[in-house]
Amino acid sequence: MDVVISNAAIITGDGETFLSRGQIAIASDRIAAIEEGHDTDLEASAAIKIDATGAIAFPGIINGHAHGCVHGPAMPSGSPPFSHTDVEYFRNRHLLSGTTTLLNVCGFTLPDEIDAGSDGSHRMEIFVASAHTPSAITAADAVDGTGLSRRHREMTVERAITLGAIALGEGGGGQTLGGGAQDYGFLPRAILRRTGVSILPQDTKRLKETLLGRALETADRKPDATFVALCEELGFFGQSSADAVADIIREAVMTSVGPARQGLSELAQASASMGLPAILHTAAPSASTVIELARSLPSSRLIAAHCNHPSFTPQEAVATARRLRELGVSLDISTLDCISTLWRNTAENIDALVAEGLVDTLSTDFAGGHWDGILEAIQRMIVRGHLSAPAAIALATGNVAQLIPAFGDRGLLNVGKRADIAIADRHNLSRVRHVIIGGKPIVRDGTILN
Repeated sequence: MDVVISNAAIITGDGETFLSRGQIAIASDRIAAIEEGHDTDLEASAAIKIDATGAIAFPGIINGHAHGCVHGPAMPSGSPPFSHTDVEYFRNRHLLSGTTTLLNVCGFTLPDEIDAGSDGSHRMEIFVASAHTPSAITAADAVDGTGLSRRHREMTVERAITLGAIALGEGGGGQTLGGGAQDYGFLPRAILRRTGVSILPQDTKRLKETLLGRALETADRKPDATFVALCEELGFFGQSSADAVADIIREAVMTSVGPARQGLSELAQASASMGLPAILHTAAPSASTVIELARSLPSSRLIAAHCNHPSFTPQEAVATARRLRELGVSLDISTLDCISTLWRNTAENIDALVAEGLVDTLSTDFAGGHWDGILEAIQRMIVRGHLSAPAAIALATGNVAQLIPAFGDRGLLNVGKRADIAIADRHNLSRVRHVIIGGKPIVRDGTILN
């Protein structure tokens, strides 16, 4: 054997199986054996021995919805790529949090842009999804689009899949559907540029939702007294009028919304025809569109992204998720910054959905680069008694592998499966000690190995 892990509690990723003490043997890049108890001969046969006393071994985390980890156009806004140092930092954060496989869903990056030259690769396996549809590009241009080359603009989802993309999406995004990326990014910059007034993301959100509504349902309404008072509170008067601020908000937010919603439809139709999963931005402004697409295209394979989106109240999140599940849609929740960072969001929507059994998978999304780790959310679910440890781990391992065909060789600790394994503190799964990818130790005692 190449590697033997001994004295570990083992969670296999199927949602149920837990071994209180056992061994995992790895040959080449595959799991060769899983044994309860301790076999001295098996341990002696290993070239590398890992004593996991006091720890739990489980499948490497599969993050099915992340951004910022590739060197192509960023986000559904088609913005310029992140810097190489940012990409490396984001990748290492995921790796050190137990992630062994990651799907970057910015949507316009092509497979040959995942890495940047001979020194741009990473030991974590990184894949991309495609959102190369006409309306998605129109929506990107309405917000930014400066990261899109002619090659990106002429690409189709069908061609992108043949080149190596493994799924469709993300359809829509906070940039193009009036979400968080507008609150902390595009909208405050537009306001500063036009008025000279700098405001915080939480105040941008207050302005936006007061004028447009959480579902962008009041976009044509004139500024009311509440909006005028908010403009005064934030110091606009003397620099600009309430009507002028309202015009800035409408222009920055609403121009992309129609094309973005049409882009959701184009991806759902592609999913129905190609048989691939399509990841659709699910929030108050897009929920009714996603529900209608699920109803009208029952053969599509839709994944409702971040069903815990902060534009929902907990009651709305639960009601939307129930309707989507009735229509056969898979339900994803994202950590965002909800668990420990608490920059803009809280975990109440996650708690409500988990308590109602309305979660299929768990990812990070991006949250302006401030996302919390998947295992932090899993630890919260376990400590609060919302899920057992095996059921919580399955949300980011076996369940993801079931939804995305390209990940079918991983996500479970079964003989013959790819040997992607994380080993974490038994009392706090967010404290990752070792990570093995494709049978090779990549993180040892919290350090990334050369």
